[in-house]
Amino acid sequence: MALVVFMRGVNVGGHKTFRPAALAKELAALDVVNVGAAGTYVVRKTISQPALRAELNKRLPFKAEVMICPGRDLQSLARRDPFKGQPSDKDSRCFVTVMAKRPRTVPKLPISKPDGHDWQVKVVAVSGNFALSLWRRLGRSILYPNEVVEKTLGVPATTRGWSTITAICKILDG
Repeated sequence: MALVVFMRGVNVGGHKTFRPAALAKELAALDVVNVGAAGTYVVRKTISQPALRAELNKRLPFKAEVMICPGRDLQSLARRDPFKGQPSDKDSRCFVTVMAKRPRTVPKLPISKPDGHDWQVKVVAVSGNFALSLWRRLGRSILYPNEVVEKTLGVPATTRGWSTITAICKILDG
């Protein structure tokens, strides 16, 4: 079973920097595919999640916060086309936040921050360890889906754009 790795807070603002492509090469025996520069990987060889987490931490120059999920969970999410029916315009983008664990409780959805018509982040669904949100840039202060999900749902998380999720699914389907 393929696993998907999402690293949290790496290669951002000069902190916890590393070369994702080089790490993928080091993990070639696990048939690892690097997806972008944010620490996202598809691991196609069978390995347990604890063993994979240990292997990653052994090779990184820092302790990484890592969310790992079965590839089939992302494929299932993508097949449901979760953003279908959501208002879309050129100023909105779709995001998936991968949470370290399922939240204990989920407040009534959607969650808009800030409240009202001028929202920047709108969490529209929670499915297992995934929170789905829309993001739009309005004004000078900028909110991001990750901070809204972490504060509202109370769990560590990392966020990727929907295009990254679809790219992962293409690798898994390939």
